[in-house]
Amino acid sequence: MFTAADHAFMTRALRLAEQGLYTTMPNPRVGCVIAKNGNIIAEGVHLYAGQPHAEAHALHAAGEAARGADVYVTLEPCSHHGRTPPCADALIKAGVNRVIAAMQDPNPLVAGSGLAKLAAQRIATASGLMEAQARALNPGFISRMTRGRPFIRTKIAASLDGRTALASGISQWITGDPARSDVQHWRARSCAILTGISTVLADDPLMTVRQPELVEQKQGRQPLRVVLDSRLKIPKEAKILQDSHTLVVYASDPGSRADGLLQAGVELLQLPGADGRVSLQGLIEALAQREINEVLVEAGAVLNGALQALNMIDEYLIYYAPVLLGDAGKGMFSLALTDMSQRHQLEIVDVRYVGSDMRVQARPRT
Repeated sequence: MFTAADHAFMTRALRLAEQGLYTTMPNPRVGCVIAKNGNIIAEGVHLYAGQPHAEAHALHAAGEAARGADVYVTLEPCSHHGRTPPCADALIKAGVNRVIAAMQDPNPLVAGSGLAKLAAQRIATASGLMEAQARALNPGFISRMTRGRPFIRTKIAASLDGRTALASGISQWITGDPARSDVQHWRARSCAILTGISTVLADDPLMTVRQPELVEQKQGRQPLRVVLDSRLKIPKEAKILQDSHTLVVYASDPGSRADGLLQAGVELLQLPGADGRVSLQGLIEALAQREINEVLVEAGAVLNGALQALNMIDEYLIYYAPVLLGDAGKGMFSLALTDMSQRHQLEIVDVRYVGSDMRVQARPRT
């Protein structure tokens, strides 16, 4: 159905879409190529929400040459009015010959209607070309549109014997500089960074994107930092409350600290669960309502275990350092398993060295 040229043009569109990896949220990452007579005549990429979509950029670059051309786009052209006008209408007006989408838009407001609108105007359409690669670019957007919740990825730094800290709680630094630099890229592509109060009290982290080139690319925008603090114990001077937007989610306020934190400019959200802790289901729903696509969890065994017990983790990034910390050290997941049948099975999707450390990327086995 698809030719070698089709694959080549879509490959280029996917490479363009990657340029928006750190910047498009809450929108999807999309690239577009316009080709005619076997040659690329224009390209476009969506970089920031509120700015023109990839198709609009490409059509503007092509001008009148777009008439009769073929369009390759990594996501079905939109058919509704959002922050920008419908791309399907712009393609029809431009008089293109054919539109190939890597995948259908999972947004219920589109979901096939963009391609249907084009087909109704006798523009040839097709979808499914390199769909797996296109889906891999937008796991968070797809998750939010199809499951009503963000894509949750947890990052863990551990010794080879699976320990994340000494028994005292000291964990800085298990992994080396290259691994910590690699984590900066995962932070940059995330809409939110989630941690627990234990990590805040033990390490006093900033949890911001700090690499200059990433900060510049994101135009200074930082992911939302989210702290789970069931009994509202966070100090007002905690670093994570400085420099950028932070949301503190709590269940109860036995110390009557909420007013003081609010006066200090901290955003609070009360989501009590049945066990006296924060309702994780309520939190995930609240993040989805904020149009959060991808969440990076940087936390300890308790929060990781709670998320795992609810099967909320979609991806694992585990950085193993070539060190041993001993069996008294802290583990990765606090899980009360009593039988091997209860084990959580994963599928390893990537293994690579990052400096002297090893990064294992895994997902739940389906």
